[in-house]
Amino acid sequence: MDSQGQTVAYISDVAADFLKPLFIAGSSVTAVCFVLSLFGARWLRHKGRIIPNTSWGQRVFAFVAIIGALVGGVGLILLSIFDTKRHTSLHRVFLGVFCGGVLVSALGTVLEYWRLERTHRWSKALMISFWIKVVFFIVELALAVAFGICLTKEVNNAGAIIEWVTALVFTGYLLSFIFDLLPGARSHTGEFKDVELAPHQSSYTY
Repeated sequence: MDSQGQTVAYISDVAADFLKPLFIAGSSVTAVCFVLSLFGARWLRHKGRIIPNTSWGQRVFAFVAIIGALVGGVGLILLSIFDTKRHTSLHRVFLGVFCGGVLVSALGTVLEYWRLERTHRWSKALMISFWIKVVFFIVELALAVAFGICLTKEVNNAGAIIEWVTALVFTGYLLSFIFDLLPGARSHTGEFKDVELAPHQSSYTY
């Protein structure tokens, strides 16, 4: 993807040569952690170790988020294997799969947290987590659109910068799940089952 006059390298360009094994390993670990974070949250809600889902709508959105993460994770692994230097077309296809899967997953998570936040308005932590994910979805959607335009118009320096920023934003999004899952490490099974009826009975504010 290098072009004359380009001064900022795409992540894909850097990872297409001697760093390819590291890129594949990092992408695989990232994909697995992304999926496991959502599975972990779903399991902890089911066990009542964090605020549980209280409607089928919330559960459906949670499963949409998991499916999106699975699709995005597969896309991420495949785009790292089919690098842009040797498989340009396939690389771009899997890049689109990754971006699409992540955005669908983020939208599912946003909608699930929106429904949860409406049910548990007393939880400040849940409200903060909801807004973090709303901001991520909006920013990541805008970056994906801008990146697509840069690829189409071959504005390579801007496209490369947007790709690096997108990667950093996505890393921040993954780290936000630590905030969501942390209460589960300090609670016991069923602790949050009836928390929406009597939040003062729990020793946690999540």
